[in-house]
Amino acid sequence: MTEDRSAKAAIVAGLAMIGIYAVQFVAARFSLREHFTASDLTVLRFGGAGVALLPFVWRGGLTVVKTLPWPQALALAALAGLPYPIIINWGLTYAPAAHGAALCPASIVFFSFLLAQVTGVDKPTRQRGIGVAAVVAGLVLFISPTQSSGAVKNVLFGDLLFVGSGAMFAAYAALIRRWRVAPVAATSAVVLLSCLPLPLLYVFAPSGLHAAAATEIVSQIVIQGFLAGAAAMFLYTYIVRQLGSQTASLFMPCVPIVTVMIGIGVLGEMPTVAQFAAIVIMAAGMALTALARPMAEAA
Repeated sequence: MTEDRSAKAAIVAGLAMIGIYAVQFVAARFSLREHFTASDLTVLRFGGAGVALLPFVWRGGLTVVKTLPWPQALALAALAGLPYPIIINWGLTYAPAAHGAALCPASIVFFSFLLAQVTGVDKPTRQRGIGVAAVVAGLVLFISPTQSSGAVKNVLFGDLLFVGSGAMFAAYAALIRRWRVAPVAATSAVVLLSCLPLPLLYVFAPSGLHAAAATEIVSQIVIQGFLAGAAAMFLYTYIVRQLGSQTASLFMPCVPIVTVMIGIGVLGEMPTVAQFAAIVIMAAGMALTALARPMAEAA
């Protein structure tokens, strides 16, 4: 009964995470097309996340963070901390929101599967292998440029950044699972360590904050900081602890579909027929893989 309740709670957390990520991609793309730079969104993300974590720090001090050894905390912060959103936001300056929403989660699924095989955590199954193969096929189809123009090459560069960010987050999830890190400890360590260099990033990196309206800044603090920076990371870490890194990554098939729908209405960004087909293939591959419970985790 306890396991059933934990599984249901993890599913609810996954649905909430999907909504947060979809809104995050669209909101980031919107502001990057207007005034903000990749570093601006990163400052707002971790600044907001740091404020969101203040009650935990105030109540328990750094006790929770100290439960995580410094080498582990630094490794997690390097993978899911400051560099991670910079790479994604950098990609969003070149590619539409739907690209990031499709390629990031698909890459997480692929690299999670790959890391599980390399480390021997999970035994491959035929169904999971077919699903991952579909994800790879969708990735290749999506990032294959149909033209050789400079604009398309820029989009391809953004797509490759999204794939790289997926590899980083898959490694983060694998380490969370391997080290059995508690959600609050992981989230607190990543956010607090990422907050340390924010003053330098704010002073020396290009910025467009001065040209943005206060409502836009506050909105991005809430979306990128409170929701994507703190809540989504906590939810993902919680799901990893409950269901495993591969299963956690498989809540993502709905993210690109939801993002495409929001992106069409808010941003006016319509995927090509080939790209939409690739999204469907990747989503189908992720869903197929989700139905194949890892043998190591099923025990």
